[in-house]
Order: sequence, then C-alpha cells, then structure tokens
Amino acid sequence: MLLREEYLSKIRGFYDSNLIKILVGIRRCGKSVILNQIIEELKEKRHIHENHIIFINFEFIEFEELLDYKKLNKYIKDKIKDKEIYYLFLDEVQNVDNFEKVINSLRASIKNISIFLTGSNSKMLSEELSSVLSGRYVLFHINPLSYKEYVSLTKKDGKDLNTFWDYAKWGGLPNRCEFTNEIDIKNYLHSVYDSIILRDVVKRLNVKDTILFDTILQYLIETSGREFSSENIIKYLDKENKKISNETLYNYIDALCKALIIRKVYRYDIAGKSVLKTLNKYYATDLGIAQIKNNNPEFKNYIILENIVYNELINKNYEVYIGKTKNGEVDFIAKKNGIIKYIQVTYEMAGNESTMEREFNALKKIEDNYPKYVISLDKIDLSRDGIIHLNLIDFLLNEDF
Repeated sequence: MLLREEYLSKIRGFYDSNLIKILVGIRRCGKSVILNQIIEELKEKRHIHENHIIFINFEFIEFEELLDYKKLNKYIKDKIKDKEIYYLFLDEVQNVDNFEKVINSLRASIKNISIFLTGSNSKMLSEELSSVLSGRYVLFHINPLSYKEYVSLTKKDGKDLNTFWDYAKWGGLPNRCEFTNEIDIKNYLHSVYDSIILRDVVKRLNVKDTILFDTILQYLIETSGREFSSENIIKYLDKENKKISNETLYNYIDALCKALIIRKVYRYDIAGKSVLKTLNKYYATDLGIAQIKNNNPEFKNYIILENIVYNELINKNYEVYIGKTKNGEVDFIAKKNGIIKYIQVTYEMAGNESTMEREFNALKKIEDNYPKYVISLDKIDLSRDGIIHLNLIDFLLNEDF
C-alpha cells in the first residue's frame, strides 16, 4: 500500500484539533485509504486504543441503519465512555441525509472528540455546509495519484516513456493499477464512472437524462483546452438530434463539476490583474475517466499533456488560471505564496522552430519579472531569453517546482 505522505503531512497537525477535518475527492481516489493510514498512525505512533477510534464507512452494508441521522448520532454518543479523546471517522458521509445535524450535535455536546469526514461530491464543499458548520472545519482536497505516486505504487521506471503514457492514458485512480489487461482497466473505470453517475448525479443532483449528460461530458473531454462556448456545444448536440436549453446545459455542467469529474478553470487577465468569469476551460480530474469518455480518434496528445500539467499544479497546491494577455493566451498562471508562475505546455519543440517561437513568444510578451516556463517532452534543454524549459517528466517527478 502506498503511504500518501503528501496528504498525511498536511492533515497530521490537525489530528487533535476540534476543527472538523473534511477530505473531498472523486470516488475511488483513495480517501478511505488515507483515513485508514491516519488510524494506523494513531494506533502505532500515538498508542491510541481501538475503543477510542470510531470508524464508519457508509458504503458498507453493516452500517446501513446508521444512514438515519438520529440513529447515527445515538450510535456515536453511546461509544463515548470516558474523558479521553475519541477519533471519529465518517467515510462517504454525504450518503447520510442531515449528517450536518449530527456533526453539530457532537461538536456542541462532546468536547473530547476529533472528527474526520470524507465525501465524493461537492455537497461537502457547499456554502450550505460552510454555514451549518460555522467555519469550524478544515478542507483537504484529495486527488487521484500524482505521477510520482503512481511510479511509487507500481514500482515502474518513472523516466520510461511507456510508464508515462500508461499514466497519461489510464489515469491515477489507485485500484486501476491492480489491472494490466486493457479490457480489465476499462471495465474498472466504467464501473467507477457508473457509480458516480448513479450515486452523485442521478440520485443527489436529480439529473434525469443520463444519455444527454454523458454526451455533454464526452464533448467537454474532447474539447479540453479550448475556451468553452455554450453556443458551440448546443450546435453539436443539435447535430446529434439532442435538444437542450442554455439553462439545462449549465445545470448539467454544474452537475459534472459537483460530481468532481471535471474542474472549471477561470481565465485571469494578466494586464488587468483580475479573474474573468467568461470563456473558461474544463479539465478532467482523472485521465482514465477521460479516456473511456473520449471517442475522438484525432484527440491531440498536447491536450492530454495540458491536463496532466493542470492536475499536477493542483497537486502542488497552486491556484491555477488560464492567462489572458493583450494579444493572446498563456496556458496556465499558477499562484502560490504570493508568487506567480507563467506556464506554456506543448508536445515537443526540437527541430520545429515555428512551435518554439510560438510557445516562447507567448511568454515573452508578459511584462513582469515572475518566472516563465515552457514544459514539453523534449529531453534537451531549450531554455532561451530568460524563459525556462522543463522536461514534463522531470516536472512531474520533481517536488521543488
């Protein structure tokens, strides 16, 4: 089992905090594993006795009756026997209607409890939840495996292009690494996707036309890296003999974001230093899910590379935007700790002067002194004019970016 230290190191300082610890991520990205790793740490390093650890996974049938929030509240309170701290882990808690009432009740009535929650949809991120919990929580976004984690788990050669393209094609959901046969991988990814649609879209978000929903996702995957246009997608659906209103379209895209299948990326006006709410883009949370939803044989590899870089920047805790310049666009603006980094992503540049000019010139026009990068699969250093060229695999394996 891969120890997901990147996340544990962030959560560890809150183990005994009265803040509610919320872990949010797409289904099967490894949230339950992280909870179990926290539990093991508590037992082995803190010597916490098992009877002071309460773990409930709401996808297990043995806890089915606890989906009633009143029974859940009683079950937990009955477990508290003394004044020592108790550690409560509620996995996939969004399955419990009114779970917020239980959390507030526990927080108000029991002082010696540390609460950890996981969830697979953005009900866990909603303003409603924030209001109910009165800001007394800390949020951790859990992502599918980064490339570095994938290499560690599979013990493959991370510098090998075959390893890289396997990750680029089939993504970073940990359990898919158990399979080597392409048919088995596809079947697994379809089962994950179907469970997301059934549980987080149809049931919770009341989306009734799942075929239309699926078509919209396919379109967004196939046009990743392009500015989103509702007019274009409505025309596309019309050609497929599918009619949809603008309002319904945006509701369905919102449902995709709430199910954490895709992420919306806003544009940032570099000259005006402001976030723009129009012409945003969408990237897939997991490339494996994107793969099974993409039926375009001409799908460009550079779009996959953009998606990988975007996801890695998120893994590295950057705020990420699309950059708008006076004369064009920069693939990504990454912000962290007051520092801005400008990033262009391309497939390869060596031997193609026009590609090199295009990628570097997009950054040369930015009139400030923040660092600028071009990331590609080229193995030779093509840095020029103060703009740093990075090999994509080195970027993924290097923690220091």
